[in-house]
Amino acid sequence: MNLKNAITDVGYLSVGHAQNFEALTGCTVILSPKGATAGVSQRGGAPGTRETDLLRPMHVVEKIHAILLAGGSAYGLDAAGGVMRWLENKKIGFNTGPAIVPIVPEAIIFDLGIGNPKIRPDAEMGYQACENASKTKPEEGNVGAGTGASVGKIFGMSQAMKSGVGTSSRQIGGGAIIGAIAVVNAFGDIVDDQSRKIIAGARSLKKGNAESDSQDYFADTLKVMKSIIGRGILSIAVKQNTVIGVIATNVKLTKEEANKFAESASDGITLAVQPAFTMLDGDTVFALSTGNKKLDLNILCAFSPLVFADAIRNAVLAAEPAGGLPSARSK
Repeated sequence: MNLKNAITDVGYLSVGHAQNFEALTGCTVILSPKGATAGVSQRGGAPGTRETDLLRPMHVVEKIHAILLAGGSAYGLDAAGGVMRWLENKKIGFNTGPAIVPIVPEAIIFDLGIGNPKIRPDAEMGYQACENASKTKPEEGNVGAGTGASVGKIFGMSQAMKSGVGTSSRQIGGGAIIGAIAVVNAFGDIVDDQSRKIIAGARSLKKGNAESDSQDYFADTLKVMKSIIGRGILSIAVKQNTVIGVIATNVKLTKEEANKFAESASDGITLAVQPAFTMLDGDTVFALSTGNKKLDLNILCAFSPLVFADAIRNAVLAAEPAGGLPSARSK
């Protein structure tokens, strides 16, 4: 099987972006019209989410038909209304009898620090993202929910770098596929999970314009945090951060297993982001099971962090400079 290194390799999924490039904000929808078993892992200390309780075991909803990732901070939660309207028009959703009610879980990032903070994803943008949805490989970088994403904010936005949205996939045997999509708006630095070298993050106050092949370009957030200066900065650090995304598979999972799958995938944040899961981040990962392949859950959970880490890295490597911030491509 020829994979596109995208979440859409999983099957029965389509992805659509909509954005405002002037305002530097947008949203990304992951559609599963046939329905998917879903779960969620929310490990960051500052989340902005919608309909996550329904995804946990012992709740009535078994299938969802869309997940939305959006900018705009809490204002961006409005965009889910447009996704609901699009699904309702297609008669897709939870049949309550009197009406079909689409269930659209959502997570948001805070991207009001660059661009125009008065323009945020709304219902019309959510609807447009659905109209733009395709089964082809989603565009990466400064699009959709990644349009205003940034990383490395311990010194504030002045020393941060531009990030975006990224996707990835792996085939792990027997026709089983794992795919991911991630919007990377982390407080910390993004590292290569093999070399552990920083590829994007807080720029050094002294050497912010160093040559691109030098790690001196970066402040190294972990080093700053353990310094006297860093300990003081944390009390006023920018609370505008999170990594959000979706991990998906064509392996058949129960709702409980989907939640475990989401939990293991969120370990990919630990592999790719340092530090991860701070009280300044709202890290949230959704899981989707769309198929009927059979595979031991332990194998699935062993590889899910690697796939999600790939998506995080791809988001940073695909980003272009914007809002006065350099990117990994431009430094």
